[in-house]
Amino acid sequence: MRWLPALLSTLILAASPASAEEFVSGTEDVPLMTGLAIIPGSALVFDKPEGRIVEAQAHGVLARAKVEAFYDASLPQLGWKKIGTDRWQRDAERLKLDFTGADGHLTVGFTISPQ
Repeated sequence: MRWLPALLSTLILAASPASAEEFVSGTEDVPLMTGLAIIPGSALVFDKPEGRIVEAQAHGVLARAKVEAFYDASLPQLGWKKIGTDRWQRDAERLKLDFTGADGHLTVGFTISPQ
C-alpha cells in the first residue's frame, strides 16, 4: 500500500488538462509548457529580502493562444490568481508573460518580481 500515494499523484497529474514535464528555470511553481524549451543563458534569478526576481525565456513552435490557454489552466492550480492579460499574482509576487515572434516561431518571456 506504500505505492498508493504515488499512484494517486500520478492519476491526478494525468487527469489534469494542463500538465508539463518541468518548470521554468529558477522556479518550482511555473510549469514549462510541453513544446517550449528554455533558451540557454536566458535564466536570471535573484533572491532579495523583498522577494525573488526571476527572468527566463523559452522558445517553441507553438501558437500564442495555446500557450495562453495552457497557463490560464495550469497556473491557478499552483496558487496563481489572474490579475490581467498574461499577468498573475500569488502572495507578494507577480508573474508576467511576454510574447515575441509569430505563431510557430514564438518566444515567451517569464518574469517574476515582488509586488
